Amino acid sequence: MLFIVSTPIGNLEDISQRALDTLRAVDAILCEDTRRSLILLQRYGIEKSLHPYHKFLEKAQLQKILSALREGKNLALISDAGTPCINDPGQILVSACIEEGIEISAIPGPCSLIQALVLSGFDTTRFQFLGFLPKKGKKPLQEALGYPGTTIAFESPQRLVHTLEAIGPNRRVAIAREMTKTFEEVRRGMAPDLAKHFKQHPPKGEVVLIIEEGPLPDDLELDELIAMLRKWHGLSLKEAIKLAAKCKQIPKRLVYRKTTRGPDEHTERDSI
Repeated sequence: MLFIVSTPIGNLEDISQRALDTLRAVDAILCEDTRRSLILLQRYGIEKSLHPYHKFLEKAQLQKILSALREGKNLALISDAGTPCINDPGQILVSACIEEGIEISAIPGPCSLIQALVLSGFDTTRFQFLGFLPKKGKKPLQEALGYPGTTIAFESPQRLVHTLEAIGPNRRVAIAREMTKTFEEVRRGMAPDLAKHFKQHPPKGEVVLIIEEGPLPDDLELDELIAMLRKWHGLSLKEAIKLAAKCKQIPKRLVYRKTTRGPDEHTERDSI
């Protein structure tokens, strides 16, 4: 059986009794970094065999792990911090276990993106998680800003200011840093103000960026804006064109002329 065990994201006391009991009971533990995982195990007096399982070994180790599970061994999967499979190795293994009918159990616990969302004070009814933002290109971020809800992403301390500047002047954001640790910090404000702050006070440690739902980006091309409205907001072409015209503050007819149309769209165009 495979146990997916959540571990602390910082404070080592943030681990459940059930998680500790599971780690003590399994035959072996799969982990990202044996040195980091050993710190947690030593803290709670757990002596178990640790086997590296990270993104560079996922496929190479898969069959060996599946064989052990087929033989009836109980294995635990942990990440360096937080919940495995959430922007961490494990998804390939979990999918393979499901395909082969191998039993899986998840032991709940800390998750940095949920912790940051709660601390942000932003709407929690609808949100998206992007993992780490792409290092190149502004378009993925602009598309993400069209999402009708809260957006959560990981960002490196070195790129945080650049990302905040790219978000634009009209969005409230929250930055959660070093959560559950001694120097935990959560800052909330408009993106330019936080960019200015972190220029003067370069951040350290792990950073989670939370972006509140807000006005749509106004520097997108019309076709990109219309596509974004249809994708994220579920609008029809007619509705998306109306809203795009309003965002750009231009007549609907001009939006139609600048938007690629198919022959089946003329009736919809004429009805507006």
